[in-house]
Amino acid sequence: MMSTNNKKIPVFKGSGVAIVTPFTDDGVDFNKLGELIEFQIQNNTDAIIICGTTGEASTMDDKEHLSCIEYTVKKVDKRVPVIAGTGSNDTRHGLELSKEAEKLGADSLLLVTPYYNKTTQAGLIKHYMLHADNVNIPIILYNVPSRTGLNINVDTVAKLAEHPNINAIKEASGNISFVASIAKSCGDSLNIYSGNDDMIVPLLSLGGIGVISVVANILPKQTHDMTQKFFDGDIIGSRKLQLELLDVINAIFCEVNPIPVKTAMNLMGFNVGKLRMPLCDMEEKNLNVLIMALKNHQLIN
Repeated sequence: MMSTNNKKIPVFKGSGVAIVTPFTDDGVDFNKLGELIEFQIQNNTDAIIICGTTGEASTMDDKEHLSCIEYTVKKVDKRVPVIAGTGSNDTRHGLELSKEAEKLGADSLLLVTPYYNKTTQAGLIKHYMLHADNVNIPIILYNVPSRTGLNINVDTVAKLAEHPNINAIKEASGNISFVASIAKSCGDSLNIYSGNDDMIVPLLSLGGIGVISVVANILPKQTHDMTQKFFDGDIIGSRKLQLELLDVINAIFCEVNPIPVKTAMNLMGFNVGKLRMPLCDMEEKNLNVLIMALKNHQLIN
């Protein structure tokens, strides 16, 4: 995935959706997942990210996890890239999932930094290099210190970017200065995706190439259009969309993701089922904020 001048070919450019997983009491509702995938592709989403944070992958056993990846690959049928979340705080377990996801036809892997036990920066390099040396599809690093308690340092990112199989980073620290430092240090050797829906345009302005989005679950076309307008040189139009969607974005992060976005989808009639514990129903005051934002955008009556 890397040319001789070290410029990495992106896995995708634009808006990738971190898709929710619809659950029943018995497991994954694959028919509903198929409907959601079709809805996304029809509305110009540029990539499907399956089994990420928003997909509640941390509550899935390996069989469910891999079944979701397999189903998504077959359903998408090469229309857009499929990126499989296979990150773990157990390096061996994560690598097993990554190898299986590659066999199942995933186009790329999204690997979150190890959480809870965490590690040092030297440990991070070993963790990611082991993956990169043992799979043949591009890896997207995922930096989300608010969830993992671990931040990837700029020097570590730059070192990892030297590997031809480490293609990109999903940057969800919320620190735009950190993004700028990565962009300066890595240049064309690493693609940068926003992991924050409220910072898509700022990140694009620093050379980012897209977003791995939560809000795209309910506003796929608008999220795609925000990135496309920027790429087309319509910076004002892109910024306008970013600001117009800000109330919805804030509402779907007023509680821990994916509680609000899944609640929003059920309110909108998508019927994506319950959240899995330990996630639970929204508090009433936050639910009212969400309902107001959805009404403001004519997403519900």
